[in-house]
Amino acid sequence: MTTPQGARARARMEVTSAIKDEARRQLAAEGAAKLSLRAVARELGMVSSALYRYFPSRDDLLTALIIDAYDSLGEAAESAHAAAAAADTAPAHRWVAVCEAVRGWALAHPHEYALIYGSPVPGYSAPETTIPPAARVALVLVGILREAFEGRGLARTPVPAELAPEARRMADALVPGLPPEVAVAMAAAWAQLFGLVGFELFGQFQGVVEEAERERFFRHAAARLAHGVGLVFP
Repeated sequence: MTTPQGARARARMEVTSAIKDEARRQLAAEGAAKLSLRAVARELGMVSSALYRYFPSRDDLLTALIIDAYDSLGEAAESAHAAAAAADTAPAHRWVAVCEAVRGWALAHPHEYALIYGSPVPGYSAPETTIPPAARVALVLVGILREAFEGRGLARTPVPAELAPEARRMADALVPGLPPEVAVAMAAAWAQLFGLVGFELFGQFQGVVEEAERERFFRHAAARLAHGVGLVFP
């Protein structure tokens, strides 16, 4: 038997989901900068005061959408890694599988990708609650590096002497237990991964890489990133 409290909770979840779905439609049509609680309420047939009980401000709604997007992307990366690990593939192949999952998610969710990795939304500052979801993909990739380091090892490229203090700080803060050289390589690979995805998604490869070849191009580029962080293909 459903209790009144359970029914209210379910109804709130359904309305919250409807609000976020409509907000995503507005993101696709107008972009994040033009997201409006009043417009969302109007499309849903709600009065604005009712919507504010779910999301007190535009920024609260944006934060919910951002967390959902990061979590969805993180789940895609984690699922790809789990499938590759179940197939007993080498760390380098798992790295490529995760990178391909990031690309696949972005192509399937271009407006959500733009929300989290596109231009900053004017007047919006993401709260700390977005940090754990945002870290999910990085944690998968770092986990691959850590496993390789503790197993067969990683090929390491020395960092210049002038970068050594920052490299040590990065290692301590971002990848404790891994060498400074790996921290620097990981940061560079992270930026390059999302640069590759962003270039494809936002049309920067037009006239550079043929559309029919972009999947193969990306797979090759992801393998080069794997080499760059010290992973070795068997």
